[in-house]
Amino acid sequence: MKKPVCIAVTGASGGISSSLLFRLAAGEMLGRDQPLILQLVEVSQAMTSLAGLALELEDCALPLLQDIRIFDNPEEGFNGADYAILIGARPRSAGMERNDLLTANAQIFERQGKALNDFASPDVKVLVVGNPANTNALIASRNAPDLDPKQFSALTRLDHNRTKGLVAKHLGVTAEAVENVIIWGNHSSTQYPDLNQAQAAGKSVLNQIDESYYHHELIPKIQQRGSEIIKARGHSSAASAAQAIIDHMHDWALGTQNDDIVSMATFSDGSYGIEKGLFYSFPMQCHDGVCEIKQGLALSEFSKARMLETQQELMAERASINHLLP
Repeated sequence: MKKPVCIAVTGASGGISSSLLFRLAAGEMLGRDQPLILQLVEVSQAMTSLAGLALELEDCALPLLQDIRIFDNPEEGFNGADYAILIGARPRSAGMERNDLLTANAQIFERQGKALNDFASPDVKVLVVGNPANTNALIASRNAPDLDPKQFSALTRLDHNRTKGLVAKHLGVTAEAVENVIIWGNHSSTQYPDLNQAQAAGKSVLNQIDESYYHHELIPKIQQRGSEIIKARGHSSAASAAQAIIDHMHDWALGTQNDDIVSMATFSDGSYGIEKGLFYSFPMQCHDGVCEIKQGLALSEFSKARMLETQQELMAERASINHLLP
């Protein structure tokens, strides 16, 4: 049997985690031959609920789950972590301005970045889920000077999966038949769902859909999908976010298949003219635990304009918390 790996999860008693943890423990992220230890982190007032969730995990008698540990602080929770999934974040409350939200989360992810730097495995892979995810990833990374910024990423796989699902529905094919969609930029309403490389059943998607539908219906629908779900259900995405986390981390750890393109927000190295140092969603390919930006893709003027728009939002977010960054 393989040596167990340690997965740390923050916000571990919340809705996303309640959908995620059982699937992690069943081997969906790292494979059904990989034992694991779960280190679950919550705020102190949620520890009773977290303890109950840990009891349920124990009661599943899952063969891969070697141990469950619960903590009310990231310093202990990240100790020895090989993977860290940062779900917990300050939600936006009524009357809160976006800059206030960014500042509140800067304090949370500053501490988490320092804890990852000091206590996690030197090779830890970190996925930031809590919103605003791209800028929270920037904050955590900047507070972990001993870790490579490429060890951090933010979740745009949910937007990627949404795009695949909506394109598949429109074309009357399965989601599996849709390949190589791309999400550029921020996990927000400025994100750009790009279909220029996408194929459905081996044929160009753009040759199968009307341009007006793509520009004026599909793109806004994907950008606003999270709000649509909140309006319909009264809470944000949980099960679909959990699926996206599993997909993201599975591909990062085990590799993308058949040179498929997936979307991940990663540290920008200047590729495609994007400002260096932002956490920006790019087309990615992963092999042997390393994910790299897919280079050499042709960009239309329409694409360039939308990529710039979402970059500008990320630059504004960074500027609002820049005084808090080391």
